[in-house]
Amino acid sequence: RSIFELWGHGRSVGELYASLKNYPMDKMLPYLQSDSTYKVHIHTFNKTLTQAQKIEKIDALEFMPFKGKVNLKSPEHVFWILEDYGMDPNNVPEEPFHLYFGRWIADGQRELIESYSVKKRHFIGNTSMDACLSFIMANHGRVKPNDVVYDPFVGTGGLLISSAHFGAYVCGTDIDYNTIHGLGKASRKNQKWRGPDENIRANLRQYGLEKYYIDALVSDSSRPIWRKGMLFDAIITDPPYGIREATRRTGSQKETVKSAERSTENHIFVSSNYHLSDIFFDLLKFAAEYLVMGGRLVYWLPIYRPEYTEEIIPRHPCLKLISNCEQMLSSHTSRRLITMEKVKEFKDQDQNSFLLDGQYMPYRGHNSFREKYFSGVTKRIAKEEKDNQK
Repeated sequence: RSIFELWGHGRSVGELYASLKNYPMDKMLPYLQSDSTYKVHIHTFNKTLTQAQKIEKIDALEFMPFKGKVNLKSPEHVFWILEDYGMDPNNVPEEPFHLYFGRWIADGQRELIESYSVKKRHFIGNTSMDACLSFIMANHGRVKPNDVVYDPFVGTGGLLISSAHFGAYVCGTDIDYNTIHGLGKASRKNQKWRGPDENIRANLRQYGLEKYYIDALVSDSSRPIWRKGMLFDAIITDPPYGIREATRRTGSQKETVKSAERSTENHIFVSSNYHLSDIFFDLLKFAAEYLVMGGRLVYWLPIYRPEYTEEIIPRHPCLKLISNCEQMLSSHTSRRLITMEKVKEFKDQDQNSFLLDGQYMPYRGHNSFREKYFSGVTKRIAKEEKDNQK
């Protein structure tokens, strides 16, 4: 929510004041000069103070070497007292559990979560990414103005919006023709069919970001369409897990060399299953080849928690694992937000290097993630029915 430079903290007022007196004076003085202006703000968690109580707490800081003038409207420096009264609104203590004092540096951008809410978005699908998670992913990708950001499983373009907000030019591909063109049944309640203006471009236009939209193409991520060379500053995506959207790629189940010979320029292969392990290794191989040096890949990896170990996270010699964060989906499933950075130039010998790695086979087990996911749902429903019968 906000960033502060911590000057002192304690479990009581006395501890806080002692901590402040021990804070190096040379770090304080630049913000306490006589020609500067300041104000002190008090924020309490789980308790409301009267104005008189706040003034009393501020006056008690008179031992601090403030030399500037108080300016409540537009001060140069703002100092905060933060008081933590716990998490139980029915049992609020008289005195806080923790007290903090520090110099305010900046506020976060949490208002973006509401202003970019999927509930208000013009074009959505079954798996449109929550606005909060979209911005977290853009931050993990270190998206900045004039970057080029790509989503190979673009869907309704939710991840493009957060990157465009930070000034990046965005593009994507998806195998689903209807989603890219905004055709077919709507995902929104009480709406049967998508309107003629429901598309990714309309979403970016809604937020005044259309100038950052390059395009979205109908394409199969397992068969890259891009010219060789480093193109993208970041690849930010949420591959399908087979829960709400199918995992598909072009090519029939019995695809042979002959089918390629028979195909014409306008022929579109029917879709076949696309195993989760293949999706992620294709994604890493693509990122290793098409990211700029130092560019980042950010994606979600579905996990069956009883079988999870860090060894099953797909790796590539050109990519360094930066972070691995968990979001719980159910008692037995979760997804990990994986962030990787390109640290090595892609060479032809890196094309299938992951196949030589012993960790490829353990990850094959996650091809059955869908079955494991629904097995848990089935067991829960059965348990609820059994409890209801008692």
